[in-house]
Amino acid sequence: MKKLLFFAPVLFMLSCADKKLQQLENKKLNSLAVEYVKLGLTIGQYDGDFVDAYYGPDSLKPKTELLPKNFPKDSLLATANSIMNDLRLIAHTSKIDTNRIRANWMADQLIAFSRRMRIFSGEERPFDEESRELFGVAAPVYTDDFFKSQIALLDSILPGKGNVNDRFQKLANKFIIPKDKLDPVIKAAIAEARKRTLAHYKLPAGETFTLEYVTNKPWSGYNWYKGGYKSTVQINTDLKIFIDRAIDVGSHESYPGHHVYNMLLEKNLYHDKGWVEISLYPLFSPQSLIAEGSANYGIEVAFPGNDKINFAKNVLLPLAGLDTAGAALYFKALAIKGTLNYARNEAARGLINNTMSQDKALSYLRKYCLMNDETAQKSLSFIKKYRSYVINYNYGQDLVKNYIESNGGTAGNPAKRWELFGKLLSQEVEPVSLVKK
Repeated sequence: MKKLLFFAPVLFMLSCADKKLQQLENKKLNSLAVEYVKLGLTIGQYDGDFVDAYYGPDSLKPKTELLPKNFPKDSLLATANSIMNDLRLIAHTSKIDTNRIRANWMADQLIAFSRRMRIFSGEERPFDEESRELFGVAAPVYTDDFFKSQIALLDSILPGKGNVNDRFQKLANKFIIPKDKLDPVIKAAIAEARKRTLAHYKLPAGETFTLEYVTNKPWSGYNWYKGGYKSTVQINTDLKIFIDRAIDVGSHESYPGHHVYNMLLEKNLYHDKGWVEISLYPLFSPQSLIAEGSANYGIEVAFPGNDKINFAKNVLLPLAGLDTAGAALYFKALAIKGTLNYARNEAARGLINNTMSQDKALSYLRKYCLMNDETAQKSLSFIKKYRSYVINYNYGQDLVKNYIESNGGTAGNPAKRWELFGKLLSQEVEPVSLVKK
């Protein structure tokens, strides 16, 4: 008993020392997080595409709008490197798991800061090297033989004879949403996605979004997160919008996609934990692989199995005034077409690596992605602007899907799937942690 009494004060002293060390470590991390945000906002003054969202304190914003003509790349790179070194030190020495994860997450984001600054300054690297630095991973390479095999599958189910793309477009054109029906169809799709999301998650009070229709954009849809659990969702009407895209774009941009992702991060990390770094969303960063991958996988989470086609046939197609005949075949063809998404990566890889001309890239997108002319042109403009960002949609989706399903979140266990998906949306996740070793 005397020995136990003797050791008790020692254990108490060690516990106090650990708590004090943790407090000092947290204070250092919070200080580095402030510097991280300030750096990102400063870069954003020069690079208009750098900051996708910011809802942190106004005090961290640059004090002046008057900018020098020359981008101060070298000094900003030095700042990024200095912050990163301090973060790596914490990551290597900390005994606290959350601190290690937080420090590594910010350090990886800063690697992306540096690469984006170099791209902005005209310094380019090969596609895979760029994507590793910007998004934390490199997407697998798919050969023409793979795409040809998928095209052959489509050929076997599409009616008629001749060019597969022409036959697919003929089928798809039956399901174009008339422009005067677009708003009610999109709103119905979003409302259903929201209802399904609310069945599993309690979202912050007062959450809402504004829906806008825009033109002259390189993307089909965009979520501009404003903070305070509010978003502006924009739908691009430059191109024809097919019935499946109402569900896809609605879910991807809103529920349980970007709108939910940003809200859960804001509530769980920014407000509940005070992690100021999460208030800045740099578009060209590993965070985007998680954001885009989860938003795409979220469509399957919200509309599993045949739910998507059933909802389209029972609700959206009648609302759009479209015939449901051929819808089952169309969605079957879409499932095969979805396996061709990696062809866009190959077009982007070829353009960035200077192994493919623009004309060849357009031909590639038409042939293997089964895009019509206007969609191929729009996709090319997206690649020219966003470069290796394209991997976030397909490879990001596959990484998120494989991670959740390998941990038990399968179609046969939807409750577990929603649970794991929600946790993924609420944390700072390093993409490399999703890659199977």
